[in-house]
Amino acid sequence: MSWKIVADSGCDIRQIEGLAEHVEYKNVPLTIQIGSEIFVDDEGLDVANMMKKMYESPVLSKSSCPSPDAFLQAYQGAENVIAITITGNLSGSQNSAQVAKHMLLEEHPNVNVHIIDSLSAGGEIDLIVLELSHLIAKGLSFDEVVEAITAYQAKTRLLFVLARIDNLVKNGRLSKLVGKVVGLLNIRMVGKASDEGKLELLHKVRGQKKAVQITIDEMLKEGYQGGKVMIAHANNEKACQQLTEKIKEKYPQADVTCVPASGLCSFYGEDGGILLGYETV
Repeated sequence: MSWKIVADSGCDIRQIEGLAEHVEYKNVPLTIQIGSEIFVDDEGLDVANMMKKMYESPVLSKSSCPSPDAFLQAYQGAENVIAITITGNLSGSQNSAQVAKHMLLEEHPNVNVHIIDSLSAGGEIDLIVLELSHLIAKGLSFDEVVEAITAYQAKTRLLFVLARIDNLVKNGRLSKLVGKVVGLLNIRMVGKASDEGKLELLHKVRGQKKAVQITIDEMLKEGYQGGKVMIAHANNEKACQQLTEKIKEKYPQADVTCVPASGLCSFYGEDGGILLGYETV
């Protein structure tokens, strides 16, 4: 049985190492518009250059979801397809993925297709995609994989740490005064993805060290006991190192992976931002 794992660029993973021979991974990029310039969030994107131009631009930048046809092309050619998108509360990507499913089934009614709304972004999607690869490699049936990944998603969580909030200021969600205060006082905004897939602010703290400790505290409160952790960072390897050290102080055998954030996750998390996915029990 041939498989395809499909994710939009709310996932930071561009390639999955160790895929079984009968499994293919496809990443469907969103686009980011800065002024009149369009950036495609694929492997060729220079994220640092995109972010530089975003901060230089006086106008609000925006992201655009993939078309249903982009998802349809990614689905083609496999007997089993499982796709996952960034939370439907941030993007129309989930809707495009669902429309593409119906288009595919009109052409190929015998294909198995399952679409996951991650209700999240970044590190949590990364965890789910890697777990999908693991489950398929075990030789499970399509229905068994869907059942297992649904149970797995129920025990994953996302925390985010924002060091800059320029986009929130530009789109009017926060005042310019608040934006200046955050910058001048070295404020970090710590939050989570809610059960409804909305980004919910939990804490405003001063300095990265405090933000790291608050993040660890939130993980423990939500039931983290040494499971896998995926940290997507937007130009902040130091925070990754600090978080990894803190996690391993308590759980030395914890599997912690740090990856550069995709263009989309950098766009939302901004420079210095962290999107941390983790397993609970």
